[in-house]
Amino acid sequence: MSNLFNPRDYETFLTDLKVRIRSAQVRAALAVNRELVLLYWQIGRDILTRQHQQGWGAKVIQTLSKDLKQEFPEMKGFSRSNLLYMRAFAHAFPEEAIVQEALGQITWYHNVALLDKLKSNEERLWYARQTVEHGWSRNVLVHQIESSLYHRMGGAITNFDRALPPPQSDLANQLLKDPYHLDFLDITSSAQERDLERALVERIREFLLELGVGFAFVGSQYHLEVDGDDYYIDLLFYHLKLRCYVVIDLKVTEFQPEFSGKMNFYISAVDDLLRHPEDRATIGIILCKGKKKTAVEYALRDVNRPIGVSTYQLRDSLPKSLEKSLPTVEQLAIELNTVVGETIEADESGFKGEVE
Repeated sequence: MSNLFNPRDYETFLTDLKVRIRSAQVRAALAVNRELVLLYWQIGRDILTRQHQQGWGAKVIQTLSKDLKQEFPEMKGFSRSNLLYMRAFAHAFPEEAIVQEALGQITWYHNVALLDKLKSNEERLWYARQTVEHGWSRNVLVHQIESSLYHRMGGAITNFDRALPPPQSDLANQLLKDPYHLDFLDITSSAQERDLERALVERIREFLLELGVGFAFVGSQYHLEVDGDDYYIDLLFYHLKLRCYVVIDLKVTEFQPEFSGKMNFYISAVDDLLRHPEDRATIGIILCKGKKKTAVEYALRDVNRPIGVSTYQLRDSLPKSLEKSLPTVEQLAIELNTVVGETIEADESGFKGEVE
């Protein structure tokens, strides 16, 4: 038997082995994680059962923590606080099947974040499944929770149900948010459209995170030539899952009906000039400072191109109901003068406050 082998065959063989080994490592890590989460759930369930049936008090948690750490010094996770999380986890999700299906596919630290940040199991499971689907880190998960992603998804007004086939229209509707949180930008609500566009391009990484998984940035002020005239799209993206171009038109005012006509033109031009035969229909997103539902619905009713209308919020944007409850500058000045006057009187009388 010859000791010689074909280098090309060997490289192919080696590459295949590397892929299989890495895949096995990932499966093993997921299996270990699932077993750990399930173990923590079982510990929490057993604590709940004994506290309920045998009347064990809260002090048993501290005793159990001490004994488990002494028996398993090499294992972390048996602190009193973590045992309390295990109990809360089992109380929130009494059915093992739910733990196996979604919660066991994310880390324990993800699950702790869900327990800390959310009260509704419906929301917890939604975020857990999104984490599995998109591979969110714990920090990204927390960011999405704190930005109320669950309540913003699918909130845009669109004509996708009429302009796109069912599989694509359902997915497209799920991708759009309302409002988009742009509080990572260092601009105020008085910024002009070009200022907003420039700021988004400068912070494109954060904007892509806010847009969601699958968006690839193509360009800003993307040039199109139609009949010898020049036109420029504010922001052009390509969505890898929808397999289509996404045109974003930025508006620093409330939605106006004529915006849909301009977007319809942009979509038609992109479909003719950029779209590959295998690409799906281009989608347009009009991103406004505000919108009125009926006006948007009328503007999109007879438009055949897929268009969605969403709003955005900057750092200094506040709901009108909250704005009304805030003090005015004059009120703040009066309060400040009152506090200063009281402080001077207290100092003159020899009073010294003590911080607890």
